[in-house]
Amino acid sequence: MSTLTVTLIQTNLVWENKKANLEMLQQKIESITEKTELVVLPEMFSTGFSMNAKKLAEAMDGETVQWMKKIAFQNKIILTGSLIIRENENFYNRLIWMLPNGQMGIYDKRHLFSYANEHEHYQPGNKKLIASVKGWKIHLQICYDLRFPVWARQPAGDNETRYDLLINVANWPQKRNTAWKTLLRARAIENQAYVIGVNRVGDDENNIHYSGDSTLIDPLGAIIYHKENDEDVFTFTLRKDLVEETRAQFPFLNDADPFIIPG
Repeated sequence: MSTLTVTLIQTNLVWENKKANLEMLQQKIESITEKTELVVLPEMFSTGFSMNAKKLAEAMDGETVQWMKKIAFQNKIILTGSLIIRENENFYNRLIWMLPNGQMGIYDKRHLFSYANEHEHYQPGNKKLIASVKGWKIHLQICYDLRFPVWARQPAGDNETRYDLLINVANWPQKRNTAWKTLLRARAIENQAYVIGVNRVGDDENNIHYSGDSTLIDPLGAIIYHKENDEDVFTFTLRKDLVEETRAQFPFLNDADPFIIPG
């Protein structure tokens, strides 16, 4: 039976203070007492959800990516979360999937949050990132992507092409947390996959309050973990046989409509 042990870190963030956030997150990661394989951080974990891209952006060999390499190597974990990256004079809200050996995958947020003018400061991505670990396929997304089910929809075809786990890292405000909780559960049910949503807590400098509501949901839509308001570090072992049993017992994905998403 293939398993994957994951840790969700729900935390407050210090506004636009990389040093403070990286020190805090390092302490939280090093405090994990259970053996874990994957640690998930929130969106823009080093700065908070800031539009101050010119000031805060880093290159791919910058401080925060180097920190991720060090932490992943020292703790023998996969580490993921998003940060502000500059590349070819453009800025991206980029998720990094960092392996212990220093290799990485990247995903640039496709759906930019125009309600907060994110699209005026960052460039959208156009490629999915499906990571592979121990036979698991893991689909990575960022915050506002959650509102667009086509971007998360399992591909038509046999089970070999389908992902097993969807991860969404976020800075999702408390005033819209009903949507956050509902959509996470919908993504699990409709795609028959585990879903993890990791959100921040606290208040940012724009007086936006975040209640966290980080969640882990199984392929049938049952809530395994949910935490509101408080900081927390939660570790759980996922079972791939549960994904396989769910799809075998309820082969709903076989009836899905085929479609192609333009890049």
